[in-house]
Amino acid sequence: MSDNSAKEDALLDVIFNPLMPAGGEIPHVSQADETQDDDDNEASNEAKELELQGVHSAEAGDVNSAIDFFNKAVQVAPQRASCYNNRAQALRLKGDVIGALDDLDHAIELSRDHGKAACQAYTQRALINRLEGHNDEALNDFKMAASLGSSFAKSQVVRMNPYAAMCNQMLTDVIGRLKAGEYQDGSDEPLN
Repeated sequence: MSDNSAKEDALLDVIFNPLMPAGGEIPHVSQADETQDDDDNEASNEAKELELQGVHSAEAGDVNSAIDFFNKAVQVAPQRASCYNNRAQALRLKGDVIGALDDLDHAIELSRDHGKAACQAYTQRALINRLEGHNDEALNDFKMAASLGSSFAKSQVVRMNPYAAMCNQMLTDVIGRLKAGEYQDGSDEPLN
C-alpha cells in the first residue's frame, strides 16, 4: 500500500469513526502518569487505603462515611490529586456541587494536567458543568479529558458539536453513494 493510500485510509477513519482517536490507536494513560502523584511513602500508602475504604463506603450507599474517609485521606496526603477527585464524587452524590467543583479544581491543579487523576477530574467537572447548563465550560473540560485519553470525553465532544455531526452524516452519505456507484467519475451529479 502506498504512503498516500495509508494517509487517505487514516483520514477516512477519522471522518467515519470520530469517536476513535486518529490512527486507530486508543490512547491510554501510561503507568508513569497513573502513578505520578503516588510517592511510595507511608503517607501515600495510608491515603490510598483510606480512599479505598471511602470508595467501598460510597458503593455501599454510605456517602457520609465515604466523605469522612476522603477527608482523612486529604489530611494524610494533601498533595495527592486522587483524594480530591474521590471526595468530589462523593460530594456530588450528596448534592454539594460547589464543594465538588472546588475539589475538582484542586485535583486538576495538583495533577498539572497530566495522568489519570487529571483525566477523571476534567471528566467529572465537565459532567457537572453540563448538568448545570454551562456547556462552553463542559466542552472545554471534555476536550481536555479527551486529550488525556478519555474515550467517553471524546464522544461527548463529538456529541456537543452539532456541526461535526452534520458534516459526518453528509460525508457518510456521499461516500456511501460513491461506493454504490451513484456518481459518475468526476461528476457531482447522481447517475439517476
